[in-house]
Amino acid sequence: MIPLYHDLAGETVLVIGGGSVGARKASRFADEARVVVVSPAFADRLVTLARGTDDAGRPDADRPGVELVRAAPDADAVGDWIDRLDPVLAVAATDDETVNAAVETAADERDIMVNRTDVSTEPDTARDANSVVVPATVEDGPVRVALSTGGASPALAKALRERIETEIEGAGAMASLSGELRTELKRRDIAPETRREAIRRVVRSDGVWKALQKGRSYGRKEADSVIEEVLNR
Repeated sequence: MIPLYHDLAGETVLVIGGGSVGARKASRFADEARVVVVSPAFADRLVTLARGTDDAGRPDADRPGVELVRAAPDADAVGDWIDRLDPVLAVAATDDETVNAAVETAADERDIMVNRTDVSTEPDTARDANSVVVPATVEDGPVRVALSTGGASPALAKALRERIETEIEGAGAMASLSGELRTELKRRDIAPETRREAIRRVVRSDGVWKALQKGRSYGRKEADSVIEEVLNR
């Protein structure tokens, strides 16, 4: 399997199943897409998301919330739900293997992406090209790292995520700064090879990383010094 990123802004994600797994999936997509969860009952976390609040009950403007539809779609009805909501992705997250299989089949027939949560994600068990895996992710600003163990060890994926969270702390600030510098160097008509070397030096500079911890202005000042050293060689 090859990891890909997909922009879901403005799209609909349909989650069939309102338990803990469905709640986790809905939470993952609610940052970007319209999420509709269809289930006869809903986990507390989903109720919180539907209210547009965080786990502490505070308003969360970054999460538009999810739509909860109380219904119990059987295997014969899931296709109708997909047709009604026209999602870009359907998530099969029930504890009923028959219903999950029906979601997968209906999605495949309509040529839309499907994430089935009750089967292995190893490459040799993937059903078809529409089947997708939702990996664990670590984010810092615009920097995003995706993790997957192919379904072999969710515990390892969680442990790696926690480790990487520490390793990439501050990477978002570095990404923003280096992107800004790259644009400025290009505007100054600095030769591409020199421009690449200057940005390489910045992102590998311990001094710049440490300065960014104090604030963007400190990081910018240290990065300017690194760049000048490259340009004046």
